[in-house]
Amino acid sequence: MDSTSLLYGVVAVATFSVISLYTVLVVWSPAPIITRDSEKKYRSHASPTTPRPLTPLEDPSTVKLTVVIPAYNETERLPAMLGSAVDHLMSLKKKRTFEILIVDDGSSDGTSAASLKLAGKYPNCDIRIVTLEKNLGKGGAVRHGMLFGGGERLLMADADGASRFEDLESLWEEMDKIAPGGAPGVVVGSRAHLVKTEVVVKRSLLRNILMYGLHTTLRIVGVGHIRDTQCGFKLFSRSAAQQIFPAQHLPTWIFDVELLLLAKQLGIPVAEVSIEWHEVAGSKLNVFSASLQMLRDLLIVRFNHLLGRWKATPVKKKVE
Repeated sequence: MDSTSLLYGVVAVATFSVISLYTVLVVWSPAPIITRDSEKKYRSHASPTTPRPLTPLEDPSTVKLTVVIPAYNETERLPAMLGSAVDHLMSLKKKRTFEILIVDDGSSDGTSAASLKLAGKYPNCDIRIVTLEKNLGKGGAVRHGMLFGGGERLLMADADGASRFEDLESLWEEMDKIAPGGAPGVVVGSRAHLVKTEVVVKRSLLRNILMYGLHTTLRIVGVGHIRDTQCGFKLFSRSAAQQIFPAQHLPTWIFDVELLLLAKQLGIPVAEVSIEWHEVAGSKLNVFSASLQMLRDLLIVRFNHLLGRWKATPVKKKVE
């Protein structure tokens, strides 16, 4: 075989490999998340049978705070978490208007009905229940809540109540520092300070292996500067949410990493604040399958961003 034929062969193999890898990327990448008309409305204690329209994220804010709670089969754990959130928000000396948006992610245990019943215990609170027609995954449920929240600031909080809700005030104070006057900003609740405490030491070996493996992978994909990407307690200013969540593609549990990558790409400041946290029984995460999905999804995110298939567009500032 002469050198010309060898060169042609190498080029052909390289071309085939690139095309194959790109095809795999396209096939593995999640399809666009579709929002159905029924999911743009909510039910509440005040309107249990007649759905009312939600507030689109692109509209002006209607309250100071939106709390987005993704819920998949959470009839058992949600009551305590919701009670903690309401008790704290109602006890503040300096009152702030708020709404709580429970996003039922296609549950099969009657989460929506249970949430409506719970809302009746707090008739003076604006508790909204949205029912997704199909299960999307935690990332999809959070994204939906954020896209239809009316808050000047929007908090994502897990339904299990593992994070102490009172720590919202620490996140709020940090947001005042990094994003004054409604500027873009993200504040992440962090459990990094708990790594060497019994809270983490007593976790299962597999969960700790997953945690350390995730940290190593995150350094590779570009968010190693954030010590705890996966804590389900994050606060967004409205202007940050308007840029980040429309560009989110991952509906799976590793979606937090994509949010932080988007913030980095957009130049949005991100701060970490230590919070109290405890593990709650009833996790639906399968450690082994989640690990494999994590690796695949992180590669999908990274390469889609590198190739420009996925990207966020900064919100244009109004000219005064």
